Amino acid sequence: MTIREELEQREAEWLSPHAALSVNSRGREREVTPCEVRTCYQRDRDRIIHCKAFRRLKFKTQVFIAPEGDHYRTRLTHTLEVTQVARTIARSLRLNEDLTEAIALGHDLGHTPFGHIGERSLNELMPEGFQHNEQSRRVVERLENNGQGLNLTWEVRDGIACHSGIQHPATLEGECVRRADRIAYLNHDLDDALRSGVLRPFDVPADCLRVLGQTHGERINTMILSIVHASKDQEEIRMEPLVEAAMDGLREFMFEKVYRDSWRADEEARCDHVMRGLFDYYCAHPAEMPEEYLLIGYQEGLNRAVADFLSGMTDRYAVRLYQQLFIPGGFTAPVITPG
Repeated sequence: MTIREELEQREAEWLSPHAALSVNSRGREREVTPCEVRTCYQRDRDRIIHCKAFRRLKFKTQVFIAPEGDHYRTRLTHTLEVTQVARTIARSLRLNEDLTEAIALGHDLGHTPFGHIGERSLNELMPEGFQHNEQSRRVVERLENNGQGLNLTWEVRDGIACHSGIQHPATLEGECVRRADRIAYLNHDLDDALRSGVLRPFDVPADCLRVLGQTHGERINTMILSIVHASKDQEEIRMEPLVEAAMDGLREFMFEKVYRDSWRADEEARCDHVMRGLFDYYCAHPAEMPEEYLLIGYQEGLNRAVADFLSGMTDRYAVRLYQQLFIPGGFTAPVITPG
């Protein structure tokens, strides 16, 4: 018996009847030789961590664009916090922690530069719209690995695509990530907003804090425990009504005062201007995109290729590229050799 088979046997003996066992995976689009030491979901986790799109997350905006400080979240640290929360929930409910981790690590691979500002820009520019969760699935199915994709299992791809939006994941592990994503961003975005001075402590609704807790750690702990208590031995992932109502109230507050407030309107307008400028430029000059996107343009249309190119950019790369294309660089006088 290989180490992988021992792990699969341990899953069958220990995990909940509602867990997604590795041996029951619907498999990959392209068959591969099983690994001797890793289950299929552990293998997916490793493929995600080692891909280029994952590394680029460290230079993509979460909420605060190019913040002047070392402790603000980026899209990468957000991903790590989602993974930690999701794994805790899955472990407590005896679900498949490896599947949960793989989904969480890959859930935002398709996010645009400038966070949801860039996503909104591309959604308005693309005739068929643009959603980062769908783009994340596209990254692992089509764009990574020189156009071959990562060839992940069906369950991981489903969880990535359904971590937000109307469609819910097919597995409870995917639901853990969907819940963990909201827990993570509400709490760390509140933390960053307080750090920046956008919010002051007494701005946060007192009724929400009474239920959820006064500190960052208390609030996360309350939300996780509420899900664990309400979902234990159940066929769905849910939260206790009182805690969920307080969480929804905090979310409404964050959308009103942080995500949609006028404090960053000027910066949003600049980011939108960059995204639209780059989109129009590469639609007019497709030959200047890397070759891989020219092939996508030929197969799936120019708009699709440009959206793939732009969504993969980091914040700093998009700004630098815009400067190179549209901002005069000055004239350097030639060196005259005496003679």
